[in-house]
Amino acid sequence: MRHSWALVVCAGWALAVGAAPAFAGAQVEEQLAPSVVAGLARSIADNPVPGDYAYRTNIVPWVAEMSRRLATRVTDERERREFLATVYYEATRAGLDPQLVLGVIHHESGFKKYAISTASARGYMQVMPFWIRQIGSSDHNLFNLRTNLRYGCVILRHYLDIEHGDYYRALGRYNGSLGRPDYPNAVIGAALRYRLDSPAVTVLQTGASP
Repeated sequence: MRHSWALVVCAGWALAVGAAPAFAGAQVEEQLAPSVVAGLARSIADNPVPGDYAYRTNIVPWVAEMSRRLATRVTDERERREFLATVYYEATRAGLDPQLVLGVIHHESGFKKYAISTASARGYMQVMPFWIRQIGSSDHNLFNLRTNLRYGCVILRHYLDIEHGDYYRALGRYNGSLGRPDYPNAVIGAALRYRLDSPAVTVLQTGASP
C-alpha cells in the first residue's frame, strides 16, 4: 500500500525541526536494463520551464511562501523565484511533491548550486556524474539549475518506482545509505518544515515498507 511521504515518519525519529542535518551521500552505480535506460533518457529529455510558469495562479502562493522561507539561504530574490519555479516544475513533472524535493536539497547541498561532495556528487540535488554516462549526454552540466533538478527528480522517481512507493527505501537509495535511518528521517523532517500545512503523522516501524 502506498502512503504520501508526509505520512511516513520512521520510528525513533524525534519530531523536532532542529534535528542534526544528514551528510550528502552518493547514489550507487548499478547495471540498468536497456529498457530502463531508454525510459530514464526520455524522462530527462530537455523540456524547459515555461517562461510564465512562476506567475501561474496555481503556484504563485507556493512560490511566494517558499521564497519567504528561503530568503536567508538564497538571498537574490530573482534567483530564488527561478529556483523555486524550477523545483515545482521538475518535481511535479516527475510525480513528486515539491516539498519532498526541497527536503532532499536541504540535506544534500544546503541549497548550494555548486556543491561537490567527497564522492563527487554535484549541484543542488547532489547527482553523481555517472548518470550522465548512463542516461544523458556529455554536454549535460550538473551545475545547471534545470539539468541538476531534472536529473535529481528523475533519479528519485526511479528509486521510488523500484521500491514500489516506499519513500524510506527510495530516499536511502538516493543517498547511498539504503537500510540506515538517518537520511530518510532527516529529509522527511526538512520536507515537513517546508510544507504549507501541518499534516498528520503516522509512525512506522524503522525500515518498514509503507
